[in-house]
Amino acid sequence: MRIGLVTEGGYPYVSGDAGLWCERLVRGLERHEFDLYALSRSRQQEDEGWVPLPPQVSRVRTASPWAAEDDGTAYGRRARRRFAECYGELASALVAASGGDLREFGEPGGATATGGAEIEADRFSSGLYGLAELARDEGGLARALRSEAAVRALERACRAPGAPRAAREARVPDLLAVAAHLRQALSPLSLDWYEDDGLGATDLCHAAAGGTAALSGLLARHFTGVPLLVTEYGVHLRAHYLAAGADGTTPAVRALLAAFHGSLAAEVYQRAAVVTHGNAHARRWQERCGADRAKLRTIHPGMDAAPFAEAGESPEAADPDTLVWVGRVGPAKDLVSLLHAFAEVRKQEPKARLRIVSAGTGSDGAAYLGHCRALAAQLFPDEAEGPHTVGHNPVSFEEIGGPEVPTLADAYASGAVVVLSSVVEGFPLGLIEAMLCGRATVSTDVGAVVEIVGGTGVVVPPRNPRALAEVCVNLLRDPERRARLGAAARARALELFTTEQNIAAFHGIYLEVVSHCPVQRVVLDETGEPLPFAAPAEAHVPGRWTRAVDHVAARSRPSWATGSPTGCAAPTTTTEASR
Repeated sequence: MRIGLVTEGGYPYVSGDAGLWCERLVRGLERHEFDLYALSRSRQQEDEGWVPLPPQVSRVRTASPWAAEDDGTAYGRRARRRFAECYGELASALVAASGGDLREFGEPGGATATGGAEIEADRFSSGLYGLAELARDEGGLARALRSEAAVRALERACRAPGAPRAAREARVPDLLAVAAHLRQALSPLSLDWYEDDGLGATDLCHAAAGGTAALSGLLARHFTGVPLLVTEYGVHLRAHYLAAGADGTTPAVRALLAAFHGSLAAEVYQRAAVVTHGNAHARRWQERCGADRAKLRTIHPGMDAAPFAEAGESPEAADPDTLVWVGRVGPAKDLVSLLHAFAEVRKQEPKARLRIVSAGTGSDGAAYLGHCRALAAQLFPDEAEGPHTVGHNPVSFEEIGGPEVPTLADAYASGAVVVLSSVVEGFPLGLIEAMLCGRATVSTDVGAVVEIVGGTGVVVPPRNPRALAEVCVNLLRDPERRARLGAAARARALELFTTEQNIAAFHGIYLEVVSHCPVQRVVLDETGEPLPFAAPAEAHVPGRWTRAVDHVAARSRPSWATGSPTGCAAPTTTTEASR
């Protein structure tokens, strides 16, 4: 199988997001062939280079959305009129959607339950694919997206009768900011990735993220009928909402950009054959943004269990009186509550120790760490003399790579109970690491914690030092319960959260998607003769189960792509040399 893997700011760049997951996926599925289509994040990321690529990667094509400049493409009168119509359609859909909010997406009685919202979704997709076809016909879209015509179209939509208040209040600087954001977000429309020698030659397009990466997959599906698989370990729309609340933009800009990203997410979820996520929290976001439950699959992030095998197989080596916290230091980890809880633990268990092991600090982590050190000295004044090492002080502050804890596995193995005290978490991988080490865990009920531990750990409310202390004391006094929880936690982690299960799950989904939507194309050998068994037999068997997900409305298809009787792509041609 030939997979087109589309990434944004990630693999194969050295500093890419989710790069390790993508690399493990590609290396683990060595029986398949991968074409990488990478959108970079910055010049610095490009200068840092790529990670070494395995032999199953046959091609890498890159693009720089952040550096989208005037491509020099000059439109004639007809093309300018066509751009104004398509961009105006897109702008009108965004303005109409800017009057809603996230609560309306995908909920009964909300925006997606009304005929008006369906009309606006159709207008969005019509404008989006219309711009894509214009870019394909004219050789690019960059100059048009930078033109005054784009800003004028936004202004007309915002000033139209019935426009929501947030859009009506948009001023010229707001319109310029929105146009600039759309220019970068829509830059994939100008790429030449969607021909028969690009993503059109693949059996499946796998977008490793939402947003711009998924948009590229949408265009490949639109032009060539290649089925689309979307993976979101962090929901792109949620990330946009969180960033928009902290960047100081005006309400008009926030409303219009939220409408764009919400409409794009809904379009991606509707057109994708399968959408995967890493936890129930992400799944709920996807459902509320319009994803069909029948298309959703949970595939937990995979971790390499080998570095933690020794610690997991010998849990009795841990200090029975020691609690361990491991992670990146920052306010969200709420070490203050942990220190207050440990003060209560010491009153009942005088021999108890707490090791705080840092795996790095965030932007404000250094100051927070200093505050925690001072608090520890204040809470244990009679024992605060001497260096901060185990044996001289009940609380120690250490770092991964030091003499006491050279590795992560050593950090978890140094204590009998691992504590997570956070007030904010997504999918805490550190908790899985502790489980792989066979340790009993005490965690606050945040993020995907309950989904990870199941019944193999104890969960307490966040910001509740008394509850945290009570559970820690009970576990320190009950070695048999610690052993049972640790063994169950390790078994659960090995079953659900390893690299092997992640790879196997995606392999199964690849087969599922392609079997339901085989790409119909004639494959030729080096002499130009057809290869008789290059396409699966199912591709020629009529029936509902072989059909692709419905294409967009016929009016938005190019004329050359409307002849496929089964709803899949029209026949195309490729050669083995392109592989």
